[in-house]
Amino acid sequence: MPLNLPPARSFKDLIVWQKAHEFVLEVYKTTAPFPRHETYGLSSQMRRAAVSIAANIAEGFRKRGKADKARFLNTAEGSVEESHYYLLLARDLHYAETEALLKLLDEVSRLLNSYSRAILASNS
Repeated sequence: MPLNLPPARSFKDLIVWQKAHEFVLEVYKTTAPFPRHETYGLSSQMRRAAVSIAANIAEGFRKRGKADKARFLNTAEGSVEESHYYLLLARDLHYAETEALLKLLDEVSRLLNSYSRAILASNS
């Protein structure tokens, strides 16, 4: 059942961006207590990958052509997979419990996939 939402006027109106931004904020909270020696290692990598998801959704929003939009969304999808790995690594290193973040990332992934499919299927 499709939702009857008004058209997005800004990337901030996109539910997928809102969830991706929420993911970024949670990654920052989660990585804050990581060991000091990870400041420029795993902590930094996790943050950059998370930010890349939301940033590429935002940048792709303003692109006019379908191919340009798809390229940015594809990059965001790649960053989802990168983030997934980093969450597994952080869990396995016993730096953090990442189950809640993995669930949120899964939601972001599903929304991003749907958004990408909608863009590719659109007439514009």
